Amino acid sequence: MAKSLKTEKTATADILLDSKDLSILNLLQQNARMTVKEIADTIHLSTTPVHERIKRMEANGVIKQYAALVDHTKVKKSLIAICYVSLKEHNKTAGTKFVKAIQQMPDVVECYTISGEFDFMLKVMCEDMNAYHDFHVNKLSQIENMGHVQSIFVMGVIKQTHQLVYP
Repeated sequence: MAKSLKTEKTATADILLDSKDLSILNLLQQNARMTVKEIADTIHLSTTPVHERIKRMEANGVIKQYAALVDHTKVKKSLIAICYVSLKEHNKTAGTKFVKAIQQMPDVVECYTISGEFDFMLKVMCEDMNAYHDFHVNKLSQIENMGHVQSIFVMGVIKQTHQLVYP
């Protein structure tokens, strides 16, 4: 059984993460290009155990991938829309078809199943309102079993992060 955070251990699925693992995760979230040596120097371990810890966390799915964060305004994706979607029918087949369709749409950068009045929440990024209109009419609305879509447009980003904070 996993020990509590008070004893500097936390359980993530079947993997135990100690304070050194959490320090490594914090550092990699800040800069995924840090070398093993830089991480080792920062957390006061030698390079071999740091490398082994990173490989273990990758193999166990704690570290899912490494990515570059792009400024969306500099790559012609200035419009952000949050779309709340409800389906007409609520069954496994209908939901699976919707999810597969959404996964094929590059303008949809995030998709969540949600509770409440709607079934899904999408984060859509487009060049401008004309591009969003085209996406809505020619892609999103064409998905089989589409019910209601409510779109909200982001006017400004106050906070946006990918970093999870650990004690």
